Amino acid sequence: MTGASTHVLETLRQQLREQMNDVTDNMVGGNCKDFPDYTHQVGIIKGLAHAERELLDLDERIENA
Repeated sequence: MTGASTHVLETLRQQLREQMNDVTDNMVGGNCKDFPDYTHQVGIIKGLAHAERELLDLDERIENA
């Protein structure tokens, strides 16, 4: 993989991780209004984690190509 591709994938991964951390910090800080809000926030974290995993898998496939 080229250096530019590696940089782009790593930048995207970092952005996903920062968003996950922001949502988690918000939840830990007790900022969920109610249980539906809590489950919504958990869903956001799960979606971001899934996207991060897909990005890591893509990076591995590119490296092994």
